[in-house]
Amino acid sequence: MVETLPAGAELALGHSLGGLTLSLAVDRLRPARAVYSDPAWHLAAPGEGFGPELFAQFKSATREQIRAMSPRWDEIDVDIERETLAVWDEQTALSLAPLVGADLMPSAPVVPSLVQLADPSTLITEERAQLLASLGFEVRSVPGAGHTIHRDDFDGFMASLEGWL
Repeated sequence: MVETLPAGAELALGHSLGGLTLSLAVDRLRPARAVYSDPAWHLAAPGEGFGPELFAQFKSATREQIRAMSPRWDEIDVDIERETLAVWDEQTALSLAPLVGADLMPSAPVVPSLVQLADPSTLITEERAQLLASLGFEVRSVPGAGHTIHRDDFDGFMASLEGWL
């Protein structure tokens, strides 16, 4: 990612694993600001939740499974998700196995940084959100939004950026 993107962008935004990726590259990308949208800074171990194996199995998710995980999505969003899963290489999820259980949360923001959280977030607990705030991250929740905040509640997603950008 660092080799393909220019350094010094006005904004870098990463969602979920993209938030993890951004946090690992932000010191070299040096955007003016960074947004971590419900970032996956802790990958669940077996028995803890949605780990790499379950993530990889999601490639074959049915319309009903997608709808159950994202009840606020329009039908077009479900269709887009199914089309995306059809071309997704699930090996990318399995390649995350060495990171399972690791705490990958940044120790401090490298640039002014906003952490957007689903409400409730299944990835960042309230205690971790408070820790992020104490470390200097701006932390905002989007009430009622699920993990894919920008699809669950686009207006709430945009509103959470107001006054910060």
